[in-house]
Amino acid sequence: MYAALRPVALASLVLFTGGLAAPARLAAADKRPMKIEDLYKFKRVAAPQISPDGRRVVYQVGTVDLDANKSTTALWVAATDGKTPPKQLTDPKGKRDAAPRWSPDGTKILFESSRSGSSQLWVVPADGGEPKQLTDISTGASGGQWSPDGTHVAFVSSVFAEFSEKPFAESDKLNKAKDEEIEKSPVKAKVFTKLFYRHWDEYVGDKRQHLFVITADGKDCRDVTPGERDANPTSSTFSSGDDFTFTPDSKHLVFTAVPEKDEAWSTNYELCRVSITNTSPKWETLTTANKAADSGPKFSPDGKKLAWRAQKKAGYEADLWSVVVATVKPDGSVTGLDPAYAYANSVDASVNEFLWAGDRIMGTADHQGVSTVFSLPTKVAMAAKPSIVLGYFDVPGSKSSLSYSVETGGFALLSASITAPPEVYAVFNDIDRAAVKVSKANDTLLAELDLPKPESVKVKIEDGEMQMWVLKPPGFDPKKKWPVVYLVHGGPQGAWEDGWSYRWNPSLWAARGYVVALPNPRGSTGFGQKFVDEITGDWGGKCYRDLVAGLDYVEKLPYVDKDRIASAGASFGGYMMNWFAVNDIAPRFKCLITHCSVWNFESMWGTTDELWFDEWEHGGLPWEKPGKYAEFSPHKKAGNLGKHKTPMLVIHNDLDFRCPIGQGHELFSALQRQGVPSRMVNFPDEGHWVLKPKNGAYWHNEVFGWLAKYAPPGGK
Repeated sequence: MYAALRPVALASLVLFTGGLAAPARLAAADKRPMKIEDLYKFKRVAAPQISPDGRRVVYQVGTVDLDANKSTTALWVAATDGKTPPKQLTDPKGKRDAAPRWSPDGTKILFESSRSGSSQLWVVPADGGEPKQLTDISTGASGGQWSPDGTHVAFVSSVFAEFSEKPFAESDKLNKAKDEEIEKSPVKAKVFTKLFYRHWDEYVGDKRQHLFVITADGKDCRDVTPGERDANPTSSTFSSGDDFTFTPDSKHLVFTAVPEKDEAWSTNYELCRVSITNTSPKWETLTTANKAADSGPKFSPDGKKLAWRAQKKAGYEADLWSVVVATVKPDGSVTGLDPAYAYANSVDASVNEFLWAGDRIMGTADHQGVSTVFSLPTKVAMAAKPSIVLGYFDVPGSKSSLSYSVETGGFALLSASITAPPEVYAVFNDIDRAAVKVSKANDTLLAELDLPKPESVKVKIEDGEMQMWVLKPPGFDPKKKWPVVYLVHGGPQGAWEDGWSYRWNPSLWAARGYVVALPNPRGSTGFGQKFVDEITGDWGGKCYRDLVAGLDYVEKLPYVDKDRIASAGASFGGYMMNWFAVNDIAPRFKCLITHCSVWNFESMWGTTDELWFDEWEHGGLPWEKPGKYAEFSPHKKAGNLGKHKTPMLVIHNDLDFRCPIGQGHELFSALQRQGVPSRMVNFPDEGHWVLKPKNGAYWHNEVFGWLAKYAPPGGK
């Protein structure tokens, strides 16, 4: 998938359908519009984990120092009753403490930290105290998880496969020596013998992600998945948060493994199982019958069942994710699929993440422009269609990162909206579903800002309706005419949701003095799998016509200035900017902004990292389906750039291996050669996104400056 240009997928089913009420308008007079600098003042709350006894929740809080161009992340703990202020648990001293995990007995918290100079696992007493380093592996450690009996910890490290079958001390010494040799060598040549040799924004080379198991006292560590295969997803598309787990007996691991063959063009991710003393590169596969993706194994609290996410269509990364359940022995060996959990493809809601809540399965799924909590019932007969309960919990905004206390039945989760960044909420049980906001990390800053609520509208399109969010700027006067920014999300199998983003933040764009429209056309998730599937092989077809219909709707709004409309997008959204530019819709925009986009499908295939995506979208290889690669490729209509001459800002980054830099170069050359007003901004140290604080602020100034030049902000 071309990474979605989208807010964090955290939302409820509350859709705002009107403007601010009169009291809210009066209160807004004491507030101010959001500024670029504010985006970096927000605390970045993530990774909540409820304690085994349900009384506390630990989470990470990131703080950005824009002036210093760096960030730091610390662990915090809050009482789930919300009656006492949260407390900072760790002081990383400018480094990063993240991904906390309670020990089974609730006395300690495992986390990953860079405080020693590289990413390692540390342990801190749950009641506070001095953290102690658990791992000391030259290749770094991340994603730590406790065994159920608390005697071991498993983690991920990227190592050279050639050393992985040797004893740990020897292999770690060899890994360190090779890394140092590469770093010191004046020759920086890279040699590849297979795909993937690069992914997202880094060169993978000969390293593979392996699972390691270390004793809780740190005395014994070993690689339990040696060999030439990754034992952890290399693509985030196939990750659901927890990609490996200990078996109920604490003596084995079940994990998501990349395809054994053809990993760059296959989606056959599989669940595998090894013992915690394994030394063989051959692993037991639990999901051989399914040639599509399987991921995210989780055992039920009683240890008798194993659940995971599964797709059915091999090669199609955006296929419906369903829950599959099998009966198992304590060692994790599967005894058969459980017919009482007949969920696969019976509910038209793709599972993002899930967990066991007692004997039920709960999780999050995109639904009508939001991401909401669902509950799947247990013991459903094979022939019966299981019901799905959407909109669980009385928590405002979008939801994600669920965790559950087996002892008390309580939950912790993140919730956010377009107008508020993620915060931690606690829910005592799922009967009254009452929630308590416990982190409150951004309350003070939010109290200063005027962030108008979004409206959800329906746009008539062929074969039905399209959902679209509309944000009005602070100080909106309906008697005036306002400029519009029409934002197209990435994916294309993604969605604009009522959630927060630190990269493309609609509230910040609105605060500049624009009406912001966020359409969810064909291909968007959360509107049924058929709606998702209809973009395959048809990027410039129905989806494009849906977006034209959305623009028609926007232009008819009585407060919109049709002579000040701009459009912007990244990844697939950037592709659509390019498609707009070479089609007859182009003159309706005063300017376009395209970030890390697709311009030429024919050159894209051989330079992108995940080949399965292009091959599915175009129905085969370029020499097999040349017509499909050409049909909706903007470069084939490049002459229309000169015809329409719509000013275009091109942003593309050297380390973007998903939509490689050549796409931006080709587009900019075509624009300049035809005398189209254009500007290219290149970040040599960024990938598909712009993540460094100073770069991010620069990016926003470039974007807003381009908008101001061609579609000036403010009501008239």
